[in-house]
Amino acid sequence: MIDDKISTGGCLEEWVMNKCQDWREHYESNYSEKHEEYYRLWRGIWSGSDSMRESERSRLIAPALQQAVESSVAEVEEATFGRGKFFDISDDAADQDPTDIAQVRKQLTEDMAFTKTRKQVAECILNGAIYGTAIAELVVEEIKEMKPASQPIMEGAMQAVGVNIEDRLVIKLNPVLPHNFLIDPVATTVEDAIGCAIDSFVSTHQVEMDIESGIYKDVDLESAAPDDALEADQELSNYGDDKVRLTKYYGLVPRELFERAMLDEDEEYDDLALEDDEDKESESMYVEAIIVIANGTQLLKVEENPYMMQDRPIVSFPWDVVPSRFWGRGICEKGYNSQKALDTELRARIDALALTIHPMMAVDASRLPRGMKPEVRAGKMFLTNGNPSEILQPFNFGNVSQVTFAQGAQLQQMVQQATGAVDSSGVSGSVNGEGTAAGISMSLGAIIKRHKRTLINFQELFLIPMVQKTAWRYMQFNPDLYPANDFKFVVTSSLGIVAREYEVTQLVQLLQTMPADSPMYPLLIESIVENMNLSNREEMIAKIRESQQPNPEAQKAQQETQAVQMAKEQATAQALQAQAMESQARAGKYQVEASMEQYDKETDRIKALSTNVTSGDADEKEFEKRMRLAELMLKKQKQDVDGNRQSPETLM
Repeated sequence: MIDDKISTGGCLEEWVMNKCQDWREHYESNYSEKHEEYYRLWRGIWSGSDSMRESERSRLIAPALQQAVESSVAEVEEATFGRGKFFDISDDAADQDPTDIAQVRKQLTEDMAFTKTRKQVAECILNGAIYGTAIAELVVEEIKEMKPASQPIMEGAMQAVGVNIEDRLVIKLNPVLPHNFLIDPVATTVEDAIGCAIDSFVSTHQVEMDIESGIYKDVDLESAAPDDALEADQELSNYGDDKVRLTKYYGLVPRELFERAMLDEDEEYDDLALEDDEDKESESMYVEAIIVIANGTQLLKVEENPYMMQDRPIVSFPWDVVPSRFWGRGICEKGYNSQKALDTELRARIDALALTIHPMMAVDASRLPRGMKPEVRAGKMFLTNGNPSEILQPFNFGNVSQVTFAQGAQLQQMVQQATGAVDSSGVSGSVNGEGTAAGISMSLGAIIKRHKRTLINFQELFLIPMVQKTAWRYMQFNPDLYPANDFKFVVTSSLGIVAREYEVTQLVQLLQTMPADSPMYPLLIESIVENMNLSNREEMIAKIRESQQPNPEAQKAQQETQAVQMAKEQATAQALQAQAMESQARAGKYQVEASMEQYDKETDRIKALSTNVTSGDADEKEFEKRMRLAELMLKKQKQDVDGNRQSPETLM
């Protein structure tokens, strides 16, 4: 329930500022000093609170933690931007028309390049490493874009060069420092909180320009008093320029107070009408709104959340998640204790070296001339009244132990162990794309292993929501350039892109082992193109699928070619069969001729035997009987031979 005092007599700006004040006190009591110290250690700025003993005179800040921050940030940036494009958009699986998302992908890439989103994302990564949590605000602005143009003059004889000024809608990503961000302490994410606020100083002229353009209400602005808690750098907190303390609140507000604030000055709020209205009773008691307040008292803007997805224009991610906390754990917090021990060791060593190199002197002041300064420097001459060895006595200290140097190296290793950072010079490849593909792949693999949790947090909680929110706002406020038929799409960021490129490498290796005429060959090519970050990816896939479809003319020509080839093969087979039959007939002829020759020889032999035989005795009769039998046998054999002779001829 809404507090009675607020619901009856309070106003919206009071309710918002009371919330912000409570959140400010919680942040300052738990995180403000720590974040300030993390910032100083990264910058190498000494403070009196860094002294561990009263006699400490050195103000050295070891660069170990600074190197760990820079190395970790460089590795995350390499994993994010090392392949060029740091995001990709694909259509929802249930959508059968991917052409709209292809246009969104192309246009969004151009618009993000125009607003230098990559640079702002890199700054957010740095803030996450230092403070443990990265925060950014998405701002919708209309700017004046100036483009060079030429116009013919003097009937086309000359060209006049000028400038065209066009209105352009842009979505900017503004990094937010932790001490400028306020959130409900019980919330773990921006979406879970009742609300959040950005509390910062803005130049007076910037607010006045927004008032003039109609973004804010017309109010009399006053200069805000300095506040060290809101300044990005404590050294710059007190400057003389006019400034306005601007509080931008995103979240739920009581409906009653919201409707009161929406009324004009001459209108009155009717409590009875609110109670009697049945439609009002069905509404929620809270409204998702955007409230802007100047100097804690002047209401500049109040409106219901104008975004179609009813999302808040804030994205954030923790470097390492702290359970049940919004604020995360960064590189500086991990290496804080080791850094402080290293600084103490180095300062003690430097102080000891100063005592060794510049020793103290004991002087008998009564035996020195009046007015002489007892200082020690090169070329200094002491006038003494007596033996100088009795008047001047140096205090000699031993040399600095070499153990301290070994301890310092161990403490530096402890910083690296605590932060998980390594020297960035050992990472092959570069953000600009230099180096071999193998070197970049190896470096990306090592980076992902060391910073997998951070990369997952960055991808799931920051980069993907940022791309989604940006695309939704362009679709809503600039539909001419973002003609999307639906708002369902899938965003793939750094880890997904690296994984897909690794898959492409495997597909290419498989493709090299497969012949071009294999039915799997076009499918592999289509899979490779589908996993690549190409602007015309859909067109290439369509061409590949079109090439797989049969062409009627080509199919007809192929059939004709196959028919001709089949006829040729049949003719060849027939010719070979005829040749084989001819060879068989020739062989049969040779066999018959050989048999006939043998028959003729046998006939001649029988005739020769019968010529010299006499008749009249029993032997003669027996001989004639045998001769007739032989003749019969020869006739039958001849008939068989003649039959064999006719058979091959019949086959011919």
